[in-house]
Amino acid sequence: MLGRLAEWVNGDAVLVRRGRSLTARILVESGAQSWLIHVAEGRVARVEEGPFTMPSWTFALRADGESWRRFWAARPAPGDHDLLALVRRGVLRLEGDLRPLFAHLLYVKGLMEAPRRAALASS
Repeated sequence: MLGRLAEWVNGDAVLVRRGRSLTARILVESGAQSWLIHVAEGRVARVEEGPFTMPSWTFALRADGESWRRFWAARPAPGDHDLLALVRRGVLRLEGDLRPLFAHLLYVKGLMEAPRRAALASS
């Protein structure tokens, strides 16, 4: 699902500018699937698909596969539309050093919504 993330994010000049001071490794888990997103100054340098053995990451976003599927839908339902809504409902766990996540929250939201924007564009 996140294989084309670099293309989607790096092609969005506004999003890259928004994250220009963020360099981090973000672990995204969807049930048994996992990805390690390497962000360098707002650009997605690479995305590695797991499984991993003891990966090093700055912060992690963990949810079940169904929650991510609903979040990445072209038109998500209320409560499935936002990362913090998923946290509030108890389906998304945020772990690790949360300072860079909250300091760059709009960028991280845009990063994680990129598959949704791609799905909306293709529909």
